[in-house]
Amino acid sequence: MKTSCPACGAAFSLDVLIGNEGAREAVMAALAIPAPLGKLLVQYLGLFRPAQRQLSFDRVANLLGELLPLIAEAKIERNGRIWSAPQDYWAAALNEMLAKRDALTLPLKSHGYLLAIIEGYSSKAEAKQEAGTEARRGGYTQVGSAATKPVDQVLGPVTNKPRSTPPNLRAALRKGENDGIQ
Repeated sequence: MKTSCPACGAAFSLDVLIGNEGAREAVMAALAIPAPLGKLLVQYLGLFRPAQRQLSFDRVANLLGELLPLIAEAKIERNGRIWSAPQDYWAAALNEMLAKRDALTLPLKSHGYLLAIIEGYSSKAEAKQEAGTEARRGGYTQVGSAATKPVDQVLGPVTNKPRSTPPNLRAALRKGENDGIQ
């Protein structure tokens, strides 16, 4: 039985697949890919394929071997920092790379651009979280979807001094007393 890879174009029989060490490692790595990312990663691997050749099984195994630990740990290390990298970020970054396929210089040599995209998502999430923390520290709270000012900034400072009743309300209350309303 012959099969072919939709991403790299390699055609082979199952005997060769199981007998080749690189192919065996690539299949084992592919089986470890989380289900939501599987198809995207296979398409992403196609970005590493040289124009006039097929992507070797050894190269596929190496590429997947570099990514799988990062995906499993849900974090990446870039520029001396550790960034959060949940599967949502991986899926979004892979989709972004596949959408920009025509703008990329192919074949890719490393995962640098993919990791930079994930770093950007993580940085934006951290900034949003920090902005929320600072807003809470500043007394702002979320009502609906927009931040509002603290009550004392809207109504003025809260004091314990009794306020006088407006004259029209006093008159209405007196009228009610005179009408027998209690």
